[in-house]
Amino acid sequence: MTEQNEKQKIRVIVAKIGFDGHDRGARVIARGLQEDGMEVIYAGLRQTPEAIVRAAIQEDVDAIGISSLNAAHMTIFPDILRLLKENEASEILLTGGGVIPEEDIDALEKLGTGKLFTPGADLRQICQYIRAEIRDRRSANDA
Repeated sequence: MTEQNEKQKIRVIVAKIGFDGHDRGARVIARGLQEDGMEVIYAGLRQTPEAIVRAAIQEDVDAIGISSLNAAHMTIFPDILRLLKENEASEILLTGGGVIPEEDIDALEKLGTGKLFTPGADLRQICQYIRAEIRDRRSANDA
């Protein structure tokens, strides 16, 4: 990894997709990522996959964090992955969490999402995961 990439701040967009109005967890994660030194854009409630991918590209983020509590995760995450690919932005990490059954987490990660977290996940582990994943992605791009 180049020295410039090592010093470059990690940029993350955090959002809720659809009509899921429960955003306390997303706000806690956004705040925790900020306190860990990441630049966070909180896109808020009732976003669409298209709007989030468009914003992620425009804001040149390293990662998208989606909070899903409405049982639509098997639609939302694949839609975002598809849109990232269509927009030649597959280098952006798609991660997130919520009330997602373990078998669905496995299926989504096989499709290409990053690690997905369930309620009660340790915020330090989430921050460490994002930092390590972005470091690895930046190193791979430098090679």
